[in-house]
Amino acid sequence: MGKHARPADQMFRSSFFLLASTVTTAGLSFLFWVVVARFYPPEQVGLATSLISATSLLSYLSMFGLNSTLIRFPAEGRARNGQITQSTALVLLVSCGAAGIYLLGLPWYGHKLLFVRDHAHLAALFVLSCACASLNLLVKSVFISARMAQYNVLFDGILQGLAKLAAPVALAGFGAAGILGSAGIGYAVAGAAALLLLRHRLGFRFDFRTRGTRLREQLRFSVASYVSSLINLAPVLITPLIVLQKLGAAEAGYYFVAFQIAALLNSVSTAVGEAVFAEVSSDPSRFGELLRRSAKIIAAVQVPAVAVVAAGSGLLLMVFGGGYTTAARGLLGVLAVAALPVALNTWACFGLKLAQRMKQLIAANAVLASTTIGLAAWWAPHGLVRVGCAWGIGNLAAGLFATAALLRGRPSAPRPPEPDADPGPGPALVDTLPLRAVRLPGPTTAAPQSAAPPSAAAPSAAPQSAAAPSAAPPSAAPQSAAASSAAASSAAPPAERYRP
Repeated sequence: MGKHARPADQMFRSSFFLLASTVTTAGLSFLFWVVVARFYPPEQVGLATSLISATSLLSYLSMFGLNSTLIRFPAEGRARNGQITQSTALVLLVSCGAAGIYLLGLPWYGHKLLFVRDHAHLAALFVLSCACASLNLLVKSVFISARMAQYNVLFDGILQGLAKLAAPVALAGFGAAGILGSAGIGYAVAGAAALLLLRHRLGFRFDFRTRGTRLREQLRFSVASYVSSLINLAPVLITPLIVLQKLGAAEAGYYFVAFQIAALLNSVSTAVGEAVFAEVSSDPSRFGELLRRSAKIIAAVQVPAVAVVAAGSGLLLMVFGGGYTTAARGLLGVLAVAALPVALNTWACFGLKLAQRMKQLIAANAVLASTTIGLAAWWAPHGLVRVGCAWGIGNLAAGLFATAALLRGRPSAPRPPEPDADPGPGPALVDTLPLRAVRLPGPTTAAPQSAAPPSAAAPSAAPQSAAAPSAAPPSAAPQSAAASSAAASSAAPPAERYRP
């Protein structure tokens, strides 16, 4: 009963800590940008926001879907260390490569940011920031899978925010590079703290052995998740560049600040969705129940929050200065209302990912990207409010598409793992190994039971099967004992079967 009584409470607990992590990060980031807005001109803020947006989004793209795989299909026992180690190595490699490609392509889509590529130390800072940010994201998924999201509050929220907040005043003389360096310091401190927490709280040790990690077996899911994330993040990455190129650096700064405030609203649906993703991955039988409950939680929190932010947009922006209130108030109001279709889209896409309907998930994100980017490029010359409308319309279209795909027929529970005595999460790739170890002694135990040669045993098989139970041969008792022993071994928990 305990196993089935836990998921609902655990979902609330995980949702709370994930939301607390996001709120802490957003709150300290809010203070960070208040300080930046006071000590840096809007033009420098606009340049830095484009770089920091690229850093955050490239780190998401570098996940290669492994953050979802670590939650959905965690490896068992010692193989978990290998799974995390190999995922970390791959993510760090991809993030550095993606940052390098981004810098090489700046002449085509960000010529105002070429000063980063032209200075080796700034280019190295950008690449290192991307690597540390991607490490933080991957470790967050490990703690979510372990149902220990409270540590995300510590390293990704508090430590990163405080480290980042302490730097911008000291680096004010470096312009946009000082803002980027402040963010990079926060990423580095959080990454180091994340590795220490993995070691001391989860017993993590680096292990490059591949056996039992299940990464190769779940490659299709990882790739589909990666493609979906790539398409999903395209409008978030491209829209600030559209604003920068068509409206200027100052307008890009106004857009970034308003979008960061609205992102706090969007984090509600993301936090609840991640909690549901972890819980359903552990117990697929509660898919429908937890999905419906998550929708109620999102609605209960999101609607009042949207009303508050939309009504108080002017007061919130006043903290950044009078220029932000005048230029970004209308945009923030639109982005606040757009948080409702964003919540619909996020909820439905998490449902599609849990149900492993990856084609529909990719299609929904394609609707989001094409609609948002197309409308933003078309409407950007008309001002920031139109760009915000493009974001809301794109999410509404994608959310309706994803919801229709999820509810077509009936939302079915995700495919459960292979049957095993311990109904843990994920396919039983590792669990088949101890089952073979149990079967192997079988023939050795059964061999002494039959003293007669094979030729003599064969003719007696038919009469024995037709005889009454009282006519069973003497070897039946040892066979029953052996079968009972094998059944008991297969019914034991995996930890017992692995025990030497």
